[in-house]
This record gives sequence, structure tokens and C-alpha cells, in this order.
Amino acid sequence: MIVPIALLFLLLGLILLWLTYRRQKASGLPGGRVIYTDTRGWGPVEKPLYDADLNLTGKPDYLVEQAGQLIPVEVKSSQAPEALYDSHIYQLAAYCYLAHVTYGKRPPYGILKYANRAYAIDYTPELETSLKALLVEMRQCEKMKEVDRSHESVIRCQRCGYRSICNQKLDRGASTAA
Repeated sequence: MIVPIALLFLLLGLILLWLTYRRQKASGLPGGRVIYTDTRGWGPVEKPLYDADLNLTGKPDYLVEQAGQLIPVEVKSSQAPEALYDSHIYQLAAYCYLAHVTYGKRPPYGILKYANRAYAIDYTPELETSLKALLVEMRQCEKMKEVDRSHESVIRCQRCGYRSICNQKLDRGASTAA
């Protein structure tokens, strides 16, 4: 009688391990310990990461610690684009930079997770330099208040933080191409 019950618990344990593995794989998270999250499903939202030198703030969806390394993960609800958007790459680079400044560990890469695919983006010194140059350019444009819209997407316009002061905002009659 004890052997069949033990086998039942063993089988149940294996099924639970398999389900856990599938959920972790589907989430796009690498194996490791989640040390930061910006999703309410895991508990209270963490404080943003901040660097005073660049005046840069950000909240990655996840920071995973794996074998002593930090890996930022940015989750996008959309399907993966045919070619990755520079804005997504730079957003992830900013999270890599902020993780390095905050935790003192330079991420070797970050992950962009789309609904149908995940990409590992190497966080190279060249990408960091390019990120810093982009931030300088953005701040110069912001001071001039003459930044041209870089897309034809009504949805992106509606979600933009500068919509209230923008003289180039799109209305519903415009194209919806990204």
C-alpha cells in the first residue's frame, strides 16, 4: 500500500516540475533568481533604478541573477518585429547600464522577450557608448523643443509622454504603420 502512494507522489512531483519548467520557459526568463521585477503579479513594484550622472531612470520588467551575472529582461506584449526596433534595443541597453551602476555588476547581455520570440542583446562597450551619445542628443533636442516625430503610428502618439505639447501629433485618420 505504501509503494503505490509513494509512486503517485513521485509522479505528481514530476508533473509539477515539468509544469514549472514550461512556465519558466514560456516567460522568457533565463534560469536564475529574480532579484527585481516591475510587474505587480510578483508583489509590490520595485523602486526605479537611477543614475545621477546621466540623470537616467528606468524600471526593467525583470532582473535575473544567474551564476553571479545580472540579466535585464524587457517583456513586450507584441509579436517580434521583422527587424528589432532601435528604441527597444536602447531601452534594454539603458536597463543594462542602470543594473551595472546600481548593483556593481555589468550585465553581459539583456533579453528582449516578445510574445513569439526572445532575443539576447549583447551589452557591449560600443552599445553603452552609443546609448550615452543618444542620451546627450535627446537632451539637446529636448532643450530646443524641435524634435520631429519619427513614426506614423497613432497608437504610439496616443501613448507618448510629450503628446500634450507636441505640434506633430497624429489623429485617428492617420496611418497606423509602426
